[in-house]
Amino acid sequence: MNTQLDKTYHFVGIKGSGMSALALVLHEKGYHVQGSDIETYCFTQVELEKANILMLPFDEKNITEDLIVIAGNAFPDSHPEIQAAHEKNISVIRYHTFIGEFIKNYTSIAVTGAHGKTSTTGMLAHVLSGVEPTSYLIGDGTGHGVPDARFFAFEACEYRRHFLAYSPDYAIITNIDFDHPDYYKSIEDVAEAFQTFASQVKKGIIAFGDDVYLRQLKADVPVYYYGVKDEDDFQAINIERTVNGSAFEVTYKEQVIGQFTVPAFGFHNICNALGVIAISYLEGLDMSLVAEELLSFSGVKRRFTEKKVNDMIIVDDYAHHPAEIRATIDGARQKYPDKEIIAVFQPHTFTRTIALMDDFAKALDYADHVYLCDIFGSAREQQGSVHIEDLGAKINKGGSVITEDNMSPLLAYEQAVMVFMGAGDVQKFERAYESLLTSTRKSMM
Repeated sequence: MNTQLDKTYHFVGIKGSGMSALALVLHEKGYHVQGSDIETYCFTQVELEKANILMLPFDEKNITEDLIVIAGNAFPDSHPEIQAAHEKNISVIRYHTFIGEFIKNYTSIAVTGAHGKTSTTGMLAHVLSGVEPTSYLIGDGTGHGVPDARFFAFEACEYRRHFLAYSPDYAIITNIDFDHPDYYKSIEDVAEAFQTFASQVKKGIIAFGDDVYLRQLKADVPVYYYGVKDEDDFQAINIERTVNGSAFEVTYKEQVIGQFTVPAFGFHNICNALGVIAISYLEGLDMSLVAEELLSFSGVKRRFTEKKVNDMIIVDDYAHHPAEIRATIDGARQKYPDKEIIAVFQPHTFTRTIALMDDFAKALDYADHVYLCDIFGSAREQQGSVHIEDLGAKINKGGSVITEDNMSPLLAYEQAVMVFMGAGDVQKFERAYESLLTSTRKSMM
């Protein structure tokens, strides 16, 4: 795709995580960028504001003849701005289609999987950027464009098979699991989509070795498995998990290729690091430099983002699938082995809540105590036949429903870890709790 410096790229839905990241990439590469979206605050707009990128409220009048329109996947062709573009004979390029063309100019690495995409992409981008010129696009809304980049690392989402627009040089596949039940019919349907994606990769696939579906992948390029077992190509050995992170050695074909430490928590972050190490090794990067960069990785937005408020540790995490919930709680237990872990969870979409109800309950029971916030719908799904109390009834460690107006049940805990999880607006519950906690503790002094 020929990008044009004399044109302005207009992003319909610029506050979307992928869209905001792409807007930043193009802006940093010297292109004119603007966009439109809802006026409600989104955490992704912070970086856009820092870059002085114009953000407009949705309005068909935003569409003028001098624009190249990039449309977010969440917006149908009936959206007023997209309709206005068609009426003016302005081509509308879908986000995933644009990315599919854009990556052809680089050694591209797509990171995909049901879970762990954003954390792994963030880690990969951090490591590669420290060793070689790298552009990247991360699902937390972070994007960076380097004029003479060797690598392009990006997150590839499987929803509605959008990732089939990509033919990357490499792919890291973290896992295959059933999600997006509003689109996929079964786990076999999901696996088939990943198989099709794998057939489009040009140089090599790096896949999690414990995943039974990934072990069945067929591809015309080498498939390298990573994990902690002898049958894995890239294997972590001599693992030490401490309150400061995880240290381990990595072998490739039974030869030690380096010793690494990640200042992140949970087994999943060891696996994420293995995927990054594998790509770096296959591309001939200096393993000592890779180890140095891993040591300084500070994480990505809304993935185990923590702060201390009074005597409480408060964690904000995007986890919205049972596997992600278990991973987040596992990370909290590794870092805070002597503290109680309280989970506050907001389910995301009614279809996902129904389809994974029992798994949600089992995952949440890994915490010491559980509280629930009402189900967050989506633009596609405003209501459903399930209620938050249905999930609460299946949880053994509590499951009471709390509201933004009454967070007082959480005040019962002292010197503990409060983990807020969800992909909706769970942060508003977190802010209400922080405010109540601060005012209550202050009045007791």
